[in-house]
Amino acid sequence: MRLAVGLGNPGEQYTENRHNVGFMAIDEIAASLRFSVKNFVCKSLVGEGQVGGRRLVLAKPVTYMNLCGEAVGLLAARFQLVPSEIIVICDDMDLDLGRVRIRPKGGDGGHKGLGSIIEHLGTSDFPRIRVGIGRPVDNVVDYVLGDFSKDELAVIKQSLEKVCCAVLCASREGLCTAMNRYNG
Repeated sequence: MRLAVGLGNPGEQYTENRHNVGFMAIDEIAASLRFSVKNFVCKSLVGEGQVGGRRLVLAKPVTYMNLCGEAVGLLAARFQLVPSEIIVICDDMDLDLGRVRIRPKGGDGGHKGLGSIIEHLGTSDFPRIRVGIGRPVDNVVDYVLGDFSKDELAVIKQSLEKVCCAVLCASREGLCTAMNRYNG
């Protein structure tokens, strides 16, 4: 079994925010698999199904970004998962717009959502897929909570397709294979 968690903020006003790339990725994966991510479980919207004979659960925590670790911890307990079975998808300001980076573990890099998950799981040893949103010139908060431009959304759409393929590959063939195929 694999759990893919996309990080973001709930609510229509955040839908196309840079900080909601994780939610966008979960929506992309769900659409490709025809999963419905609408069940409320463990402070998250959840959908699940089979991928390559393995169960895949998709989740979007509704706790807001800075508190998402609580939801991830509850999901891990409910589905009896170890951290290596959880893939977290989030935005990253230190990567160029649209760049995708997959890692088996790591620190929070200043990302409050990742920091919350590390705190609640008690480890940083969980896979993550980071999607580059670029670094702002000015105010970080306004930037990450700002919407993508039309041109940026076109770039992000391609990245989300890559993230979708990476999650499906990790579910079917393992994280190392997904890293080899989709990193960069």
